[in-house]
Formats: sequence, structure tokens, C-alpha cells
Amino acid sequence: MDADVYSKYTVVIGLEVHAQLQTQSKIYSSDSTEFGNSPNTNVSVITLGHPGTLPRLNRKVVEYAIRIGLACSSEISRYNIFDRKNYFYPDLPKGYQLTQDRTPICIGGTVTVSPKNAEDREIRLNRIHIEEDAGKSLHLPEESDTLVDFNRAGVPLIEIVTEPDLRTPEEAYAFLAEIRQLVRYLDICDGNMEEGSLRCDANISIMPAGSDTFGKKVEIKNMNSLRNVQRALEHEIERQVMLAEKGEEIISETRTFNETTGTTSGMRTKEELNDYRYFPDPDLSPLVVSEEWLAAIEEKMPVLPRELVKKYVQEYDLPEYDARVLTDSKEIASYFEEIISHTDQYKAASNWMMGPVKSYLNEHTIEIGDFRLTPVRLVDLMKLVESGKVSFSIASQRIFPVMVEDTDSSAAEIAKRLNLIQESDSGAIEQLVDDVVADFPDKVTAYRKGQKGLLGMFMGEVMKRGKGKINPKMANELLRNKLG
Repeated sequence: MDADVYSKYTVVIGLEVHAQLQTQSKIYSSDSTEFGNSPNTNVSVITLGHPGTLPRLNRKVVEYAIRIGLACSSEISRYNIFDRKNYFYPDLPKGYQLTQDRTPICIGGTVTVSPKNAEDREIRLNRIHIEEDAGKSLHLPEESDTLVDFNRAGVPLIEIVTEPDLRTPEEAYAFLAEIRQLVRYLDICDGNMEEGSLRCDANISIMPAGSDTFGKKVEIKNMNSLRNVQRALEHEIERQVMLAEKGEEIISETRTFNETTGTTSGMRTKEELNDYRYFPDPDLSPLVVSEEWLAAIEEKMPVLPRELVKKYVQEYDLPEYDARVLTDSKEIASYFEEIISHTDQYKAASNWMMGPVKSYLNEHTIEIGDFRLTPVRLVDLMKLVESGKVSFSIASQRIFPVMVEDTDSSAAEIAKRLNLIQESDSGAIEQLVDDVVADFPDKVTAYRKGQKGLLGMFMGEVMKRGKGKINPKMANELLRNKLG
């Protein structure tokens, strides 16, 4: 669609992000939360809502919810009650969901997003509240009936609700990426959208540019990746703009996203006001967060990714690009932190992490936690390069792969074994330089007339004749002197 048509409208997006918390047991019972177990094995009479059973709140759930609130600068509610949200779904065994309606554990807050090719923006949060997950309805190809698995029922969730501050699909993508990174750094959720431990519903509407009256809201569900959230919003914006251009009504409804076709389709119309008949749960006592408990949680908060980026740029003088790559995951950041605790060569450490280490992980499809080369041994290899005994290319291409497999030998021992120690005798290197200069008199003349780019050709020839085992810094200096 033409950009001029799009410019006539302002897009308004709000997100509701559900994150399953990584507790070993469910929110109100001791049932396991382990993913992938046989259907209906992680259940008990409490999960199934049998008469006479009483829920008991999992303390760790509250702690995890407070962690994300602190990370987002939210106000932490000291007094909390839990409410019953009443509605009927086949996978909701109790006929209601225990949630927080009037007293969310976290109020307000902001999340800074960094959309691609756009300036950073602060997205306001409305609330973060605690609730329990429902079960899962299964529609198996070989079955004519719908089956229900209650393993997920009662798994603890937090719901992160934004204000309608997002304006583009790219911002929505960036927001989700930021939340996924935060919950992983905080160790409260694995952020796996494919397995459903991080889920997102998007509310989207359009209004005439310059207006402050929101249009009719459409909710999109069933998006299982960051990219699919962006694709669904891109399609829905186009659909709503086309309807508006034709003068047709935009219906307030819930739509589902088809990742194969990249389109949304209607599921059900939305009521203007959902009446879930909330009321305080009579079986759960009010939750009081004491100042001492809150202070203890604050004290254990890890350094967050944006703080690390700032530290790497300001204290270690790394480019912002490097800093963002190094903090992309908590595990990568921890590995890098261990390296720089043994060396002050910050940029060299960054180059190794973003070059050979990252390439190895990608090629072998493993995570840094499964990487066999310890940070201390990588520093050993870095020091070998720094000493001038081997070049970076030799270290990264020849020694590094061997060190990953040979966990006993030092970098120097491997270099000697493979006969890779560089020649640093200035006399021997000067003889090579003399030979190369003598063999290319025409190139020497061209260089001296201003074709300085030929220096690379000369260096390549010197390194070739030295079989890659001469000190490139020394060779470069001798070559420049010889060429004048």
C-alpha cells in the first residue's frame, strides 16, 4: 500500500505478554511444572479444583513477579488480594481463574525499546499481575474429539500489560525482545515462545493522523514468535487501513494469526466490556509484602542488560554494537565477564567473542554453556597473540579449534606442537622483505608514485613466503621502510 495512504493514519498498539514462571511447582499446589510430560500427569485434586481443596500460594512466584517489577521501575504493591475471574472454558477445571484484578503486584513502570533503524523509546506499563495458567485443549489429527491436558493448569504466570504507547510493528517486536531478555536475565522464565512459556496478545487500532480518539480495538492471538508478532501486526494494519479507505466499518473482534499465509482471521466479536464477575477469592488470605522482604529481593537483583551495555561502552570503551552483542544473553555476558576478570584487553576479548567463539557456537549449534573452552584458557590464547608469538589468524584458525578439543594443553604447547610459533628475528624477516621488493620492481615504482594500496600485495607475498609464521607487525614496519 502507498506510504501516503498510511500517513493518513496513526497506529495504536498495546501488548499483553504472559510469561510462565520457572518455579518447580505450580502456583497453588505442589504439582510439577515440567514441560513435555505425558498428558494429565502433573495434576492433583487442587489443580483439578475438587470440592474441599484449598490453594496455598507459592512464595517464589511472588518473588519472581517482584523481580520483573523492579527491573521495569514499577511500584510494588505492599498489600495484595487475589480475585476469581469467572468464565467457562473446557480447559479451566475450576470454572474460574485465580488472578489479581484490583491490586496488581506491580503498578506502572516503563520498558525502553530499541527498534531497528529508529531511536530508543520508553513504553509505559499499565500493570504486571500474577495469575494461574489454564490447561490446554488438543485437536489431534487422528481424533474426532477435542482432548484436554490439565498439566499446564495452575502453572504460575505474570501478565505484563502495556499502555497503548506502541506505534509500529517494529516497536512491538523490540518490546517483546526486551521483555524476553529481561526475564532470562532475571532467571524467572526461559522466554521460549515456541513452547508457550512466553505468549503475547496484541491490541491494535488506527485513528486519523492528528486525532486523539482511538479507533475500534482488534485483538490478535496465536503468535508464537517475535517475528510472527511483527508479521501479524503488519498485516492487520494494512487490513484496517484498507477498510477505512473504503469507508467500511472496523469490527472490534478477536482474530487469530495464520503463520503460513501471514494473515489474520476473525474468531469472535468482542464485547465493549468483559464481565468476568471478579470477586476476592475467599480461600486465599491477603498477601502483604514487607519492607524487609522487598529489600532482600532488591539486594539479589542481577545487573541488567542495559546497565551492562552502558558499563561496556563507558568503562571498557567498546563500541555500542559490541556491547549489545555481548549482552544479548546472560550466559554470553557472564562468559565475557569471566574473560575480562583475567585481562584488560577488552576490545580483543570482544573480537574473540564475536568472531571465533560465536562462529563456533553457530556452526556446532550449541549454547555457550556447552562450550568446552573455558574463559581462562581463551585468555591464555589471547596472551599468546598479544606476545607476538602467533598472529590472530593463526590463533583463531589453527590453535583455537584444537584447544576446544584438547582441554589439557596450553595455547603455547599447541602452537609449538603444530610448529606455528612466529619468526620474530628481524634479520630473517628483512631478508624476506628484500627478496619480495627485488622480485617486483614495477610494483615498487608504482607504490612510490602514489599507489599505496599495493602495500597489501607486498605484505601478502611476504607472509606467503614466510608461510604465515612471521611477525606481521615487524614485517609491515620493515616493508614500509624498505619501500620508502
